[in-house]
Amino acid sequence: MSVSLGMPRLPGLTRETPPRPEGTAGLADRWGRTATDLRISLTDRCNLRCTYCMPAEGLPTRPASTLLQADEIATLARIAVEQLGVRQIRFTGGEPLLRKDLIDIIRSCAALDPRPEISLTTNAIGLSSRAADLAAAGLDRINVSLDTVHAATFLEVTRRPFLDRVLAGIEASAAAGLTPVKINAVLLRGVNDAEAADLLAWSLERGHQLRFIEQMPLDADHAWERTTMISAAEIRQRIGERFSLVPDIEPRDGAPAELFRVYPRGDTTGEHLGLVGIIASVSEPFCADCRRVRLTAEGGVRSCLFSHTETDLLAPLRSGASDGELARLWQDAMWAKPAGHGLDTDQFVQPARSMSAIGG
Repeated sequence: MSVSLGMPRLPGLTRETPPRPEGTAGLADRWGRTATDLRISLTDRCNLRCTYCMPAEGLPTRPASTLLQADEIATLARIAVEQLGVRQIRFTGGEPLLRKDLIDIIRSCAALDPRPEISLTTNAIGLSSRAADLAAAGLDRINVSLDTVHAATFLEVTRRPFLDRVLAGIEASAAAGLTPVKINAVLLRGVNDAEAADLLAWSLERGHQLRFIEQMPLDADHAWERTTMISAAEIRQRIGERFSLVPDIEPRDGAPAELFRVYPRGDTTGEHLGLVGIIASVSEPFCADCRRVRLTAEGGVRSCLFSHTETDLLAPLRSGASDGELARLWQDAMWAKPAGHGLDTDQFVQPARSMSAIGG
């Protein structure tokens, strides 16, 4: 069942959806794309209060009984992998480390055949004591949200003095083989934007792969403004003050990040120092090659991060729907996916739900 989240549809980018043709394989949409990358949110709770995501007082959270349980996640992951062609699963939040059954969830997904690549997006608080167990359960890789390596700036952005815990979690992840550790950073004008090259240098020295992400209109306060957002072009300019960037030779292959090889400023003749990625959802959208689908913590399919509707899988699952019925609901939801999110137009309408409630 598709449910509206109380926001209008985006003009010009959606239309009356024709029926999905019989025999359509996988999670295909009308525009020739097929989703193979599944993001599953495990909780809407978080132990940080990042200014671009949550208000200082936090947000109301849903009762645990209304969220996907470990066995339900295992069922939907199995359907996605065995019947719908999903090849990558990433667990998100909120903060997924707050799920006490995280190890069991990862272990169940690692047992699937064919085995998907399994990753986790986390703020890394508490990760230092769990990284080894997560790796042993079958986790392949970690993405850590980290916008700065300066304690004062970290406190300003997250409203919490936990930088030392995050850094310890990153170090433990690398030691456990959860590599490459990818660092996700959002630059905020007048807050941490002057530290972009510092963060890149820090990442390169440790062998991590930094991803700069344009600030997106998914904040709970709805305070995002296009005019103050730091664009991909500006990010490249700021990095270029200390480094030289050359587009990576490997194909992007549907990945959200455009990768660049990093060299010392003015010298691109020798060995590159590493890679940096830029995810430009706003200024340089990549919707035409999007291969992602999301499940919210309460079991709603979102065909696009910026959707205004969701298709509920949890209620049918708990009512005894068969694997085939759930798969068809999921396929129908993806068939209705719009051609693009419209962030690069003046017609865009921000979703009612914030990133912490949707899941990255």
